[in-house]
Amino acid sequence: MEHRFKAEAADEGARLDKLVSERIEELSRTAAADLCESGGVFVNGSPAGKKTKLREGDEVAVNVPEPVELKAEAEDIPLDIVYEDGDLLVVNKPKGMVVHPAPGNYTGTLVNALLFHCRGGLSGINGVLRPGIVHRIDKDTSGLLIVAKSDRAHTGLAQQIKEHSFDREYEAVVYGRMKDSEGTVSAPIGRSRIDRKKMCVTDHCSKPAVTHYRVIDSNSGFSHLALKLETGRTHQIRVHMAYLGHPVAGDPVYGPSRVISELRGQCLHAKKIGFIHPVTGEHLSFDSELPEYFRRFLSKNEIL
Repeated sequence: MEHRFKAEAADEGARLDKLVSERIEELSRTAAADLCESGGVFVNGSPAGKKTKLREGDEVAVNVPEPVELKAEAEDIPLDIVYEDGDLLVVNKPKGMVVHPAPGNYTGTLVNALLFHCRGGLSGINGVLRPGIVHRIDKDTSGLLIVAKSDRAHTGLAQQIKEHSFDREYEAVVYGRMKDSEGTVSAPIGRSRIDRKKMCVTDHCSKPAVTHYRVIDSNSGFSHLALKLETGRTHQIRVHMAYLGHPVAGDPVYGPSRVISELRGQCLHAKKIGFIHPVTGEHLSFDSELPEYFRRFLSKNEIL
């Protein structure tokens, strides 16, 4: 697959491998450097090495080899299915479960479980490693997720996501007492230029992101929030809450360096979801109970 981009004024003097890894999400700095050295990166039409320093206006072309996809295997893993018909299902994903196979997690994922449950009857639009996956939630975020069983359902659901017409509500516990009882964070999110594994609020190669929040209860240490997404950017709630100075409790990436280990990840639950059934046209909505880990943390910290 070929990627093309033009160096901007802010990129003046940047090394080629660094800029390529920033602009192309799936490439690490090492992978970008290797691609430069193997002749897969061109600047103004000529092959360029990894140490090439860019100038404003330089045209960069990157030929990324197509990945060789492994086949996900069906595994008999229990699932909490809250709705299912011939075209889609809604599953309540537990904390700790990865959504689809990826390096380091080729087994034990939601996809492995779905392949067993659906006997292979999942939409093939996203390929053999992500069949049926229309949207995702992080490994350590629990809650509701829609899965497409047919291609027609997948196409219709993807369009609703693109139009931001899904209703998605989360609950979270964040550090500190919020200044306002409710509010909106409208701040663009893009990949960090310092640590490409992280997202951040930035104007550089970013996309608009809007999160609405409401305080359910709070004390001096923590606040229990209801959050509604207008957009669905990677790590959106976690990034926006950290941006406000109230990171999600237990978040090992955007929170304090001293992580609340008992939570084993962020205290964040995808509680409600609503959408138009892409085949029947019926409006469906679902609400899940807060999981035990979440309720226990609320009770222990008296955020009731």
